[in-house]
Amino acid sequence: MRQPDANCPNCGARIVFRWSASVQTVCEYCKSILVRTDVDLKKVGQVADLPPDSSPIQIGTEGIYRTRAFVAIGRIIYEYDQGSWNEWHLMLNNGVSGWLGDAQDTYVVTFSSPGRKLPDTCQVGERYTWDKETYTVSTITRAHYRGVEGELPFQYWDKKDVLFIDLMSEHGKFATLDYSDKEPQLYLGEAVEFDDLKLKNLRSFEGWA
Repeated sequence: MRQPDANCPNCGARIVFRWSASVQTVCEYCKSILVRTDVDLKKVGQVADLPPDSSPIQIGTEGIYRTRAFVAIGRIIYEYDQGSWNEWHLMLNNGVSGWLGDAQDTYVVTFSSPGRKLPDTCQVGERYTWDKETYTVSTITRAHYRGVEGELPFQYWDKKDVLFIDLMSEHGKFATLDYSDKEPQLYLGEAVEFDDLKLKNLRSFEGWA
């Protein structure tokens, strides 16, 4: 299947989308933030210099989640009082879009779970049940949006402070409530081990064997 493509309206470079449903991407050449319209690409902003990052994952990193192959095609970067973390946008080989949270050697895979009744506010220790799994609020984090790269399934380029609420179940399942938009969004998944993802095409660092 031919990948959809277009030209950057800022510098004219060819833009190829890995995932046909991507809404936003960043030009690799001029760093313009581009949003897809019905017929063309529109420049909506410019990516500032991204902060130094020690993650081995990068755009184009491939791996396996359960039985599904995936490739990282985009990233959102957040900063908070204890550092920073990445949310990698994954394209799975069945066409599903997912996320790989990458924070200080902790990895979580989640998927959007729309159509749920969600709380406007939460407190640590409160419990909620989705898909017959009970989750307990573990952390409440106010973060600062820092930047983007690659392809995303929605427009996300002009945020400031954002609120995330993380929940865990007794069976190792993980949930995040994302309050970065007018309506909260729920993501459900689980914590994963780095080695279990069988990642390849990783970044190399000076001193690595």
